[in-house]
Amino acid sequence: MTRVDDALDAYLAATNTHDFDEVAECLAPDAVYFFGDATCVGMTSIRAYFERTWALLPDERYWASNVTWVARGTDTAVAVYAYHWTGTIDGEARSGIGRATNVFARTAEGWLLTHEHLSGVSGDSDEVFLL
Repeated sequence: MTRVDDALDAYLAATNTHDFDEVAECLAPDAVYFFGDATCVGMTSIRAYFERTWALLPDERYWASNVTWVARGTDTAVAVYAYHWTGTIDGEARSGIGRATNVFARTAEGWLLTHEHLSGVSGDSDEVFLL
């Protein structure tokens, strides 16, 4: 990927495939994730977290709004945004929203996600994240 914006779009699209091999193509091998309930370092633990989530929410759809690039350099970039998800848990429709921070690094393979930090918030409006 030559543009970091494309890397974020590819990551979000890969997440919605529910195929971690697709997601892994967007990640640095030593990526670090801070979820609300777990910290995952490296592909093995990140894969386990994603696959556990997809098993719980087999029809999950995930997307971003209000994407703001708070840092853009030659080799690193940081985006913050509101994330949204919908899906069915035990036959009941569910949804949520939160704040995300994604850190990307330019590598020989292109822009890769090196860190994601997600924090849930109450409410259902993009007003939770306005810059």
